[in-house]
Amino acid sequence: MNMYRWIEKMIYADEKKPMPILSFPSVQLLCVTVKELVADSNYQALGMKMLADKYDTAAAVSFMDLSVEAEAFGARCVYAADEVPTIIGNIVKTEEEAERLKVPEVGAGRTGVCLEGIRKALKLITDRPVFAGCIGPFSLAGRLMDVNEVMLYCYEEPDMVHTILRKVTDFLIAYILEYKKTGAHGIVMAEPLAGMLSPQLMEEFSSAYVKEIVEKTQDQGFAVIYHNCGNYVIQLIDQILDTGCLIYHFGDSIDMKEMMQRIPKDCLAMGNVSPSAQFLNGTPSSVRIETMRVLENCKEFPNFIVSSGCDIPPLTEFENIDAFFDTAKSFYYKQHLLDMIV
Repeated sequence: MNMYRWIEKMIYADEKKPMPILSFPSVQLLCVTVKELVADSNYQALGMKMLADKYDTAAAVSFMDLSVEAEAFGARCVYAADEVPTIIGNIVKTEEEAERLKVPEVGAGRTGVCLEGIRKALKLITDRPVFAGCIGPFSLAGRLMDVNEVMLYCYEEPDMVHTILRKVTDFLIAYILEYKKTGAHGIVMAEPLAGMLSPQLMEEFSSAYVKEIVEKTQDQGFAVIYHNCGNYVIQLIDQILDTGCLIYHFGDSIDMKEMMQRIPKDCLAMGNVSPSAQFLNGTPSSVRIETMRVLENCKEFPNFIVSSGCDIPPLTEFENIDAFFDTAKSFYYKQHLLDMIV
């Protein structure tokens, strides 16, 4: 599939199909726990297929599990039945430990499970693009050094941070290239921790490394989708766009209309109905209202695709997800009728 043409088709389509980060709620359809899901490639592929059959999405998106790569490096991962796994503590505190840190082989830990999950999902989902998922370089480095300490290290131990970033970037490039070999059409790269940096630090410790990853992996058959749900991404947009990604995805802490004014017309941008306030804790009525608000605010931008602001939590009620899709379909149907009578 030519992703340049797919993006162009999305931009010029009269009806924009939603593309939420929708994967973990598949545990409800599979009748398994999150812990079982993240450890089993068959469950991952079947879950993606069941959601693709249930919802007419622009693409099928894999699981936004930001613990996978850090665990492969040796970080401690905590699992729960109904929550996405998380990394606790750190494994790097000094320059010497950074130098000794071993870069794992692609396939180590659960990276092999995720690769197999996408390979199997591609056999089941053939009517739309299938996007894999991975963490971004600064967000991965932060999980190895402790997300609460890495900001301080950027000021006090920048060489140590760059040592880690060099290693994780090399790993991510190799990992993403393996996803390309499976036939995946792209990857959603989550770099939320970088959303806390200043523009100068963002360029030095995140965007420069993301740009390298994009240059070595993205082509007409494979798109890199940059995700950042940080609070200050509008102020960081120049550094984010400098990465060269084809598609951008943003969280619900920003004004999506203001962001769209800064996005190049030939790039797609997605967001930003709240996964927690609306999908998980809202009602069908509140989801409809918020989805309509986002759509109305961004309707002047043909390159906007409505989405969730981040990954939708595992135990989200399907009634709320249904309301999101129904609202989007109704919105574009109404726009079509208005175009006919004007």
